[in-house]
Amino acid sequence: MYEKLLHLTHGVIPACDVATIEEFKTLIGQTCSVDGIVGYKVGCTLALSYGIPKLTEIVTEQTDLPVIYDHQKAGTDIPQMSAKFAEVCVKAGVKVVIIFPMAGPAAEKAFIEALFQTELVPWVGGEMTHEKYLSGEGGFIDDDAPKEMYKIAVECGVEYFVVPGNKTDVIRKYNTLLSETVKEPKFCMPGIGVQGGGIRKAFEAVKGKEAYAIIGSAIYKSRDMERAARGFCKEALEFL
Repeated sequence: MYEKLLHLTHGVIPACDVATIEEFKTLIGQTCSVDGIVGYKVGCTLALSYGIPKLTEIVTEQTDLPVIYDHQKAGTDIPQMSAKFAEVCVKAGVKVVIIFPMAGPAAEKAFIEALFQTELVPWVGGEMTHEKYLSGEGGFIDDDAPKEMYKIAVECGVEYFVVPGNKTDVIRKYNTLLSETVKEPKFCMPGIGVQGGGIRKAFEAVKGKEAYAIIGSAIYKSRDMERAARGFCKEALEFL
């Protein structure tokens, strides 16, 4: 399943956080043929406005690249909701679901299990890109919580991990942690572009591992989305 998910070991995933379905169609059309684009991340705002099935239909009309659904933030409900959530996602045609399991270990395990049972691929995040997330910097989440989220994900068989692409030292820390127990961890990195992260620094921090930059407005707000995507992809493909 994992071998067929993304066709390259390094690449770029546009985060499709645009406002309208017309903008979504344009983004897909202008970038889906760019060498280095490996999938599309769809968030809850578009999904709530138009429905996930409609969005996946638009993507599949133009490309066979997978749709990655980010519910912002899935995995925070009670465990009993996990199967219902997974069923909705698989019927909608997505291939991957991102979860940030801040509701605790029971919910995390339930959501990961439900996604695997429906043949969806879970990507698990722990630490986010923005300030004041962890308690040590004024946030609500215990400083060690992300580490525990990643550890549980490993125990459940997860191979894809979402880490903040704009925090190079943090990427290195989780690379070291995950490499101790996962043979080939794969890293998916938001925070690159407008939030300050750079592909070369982020990918260098996990050199030798599969790495994917998740990039939003730096592509979709560009006057020339294809050109912007090609620029980011050129950097990513240097690591192949």
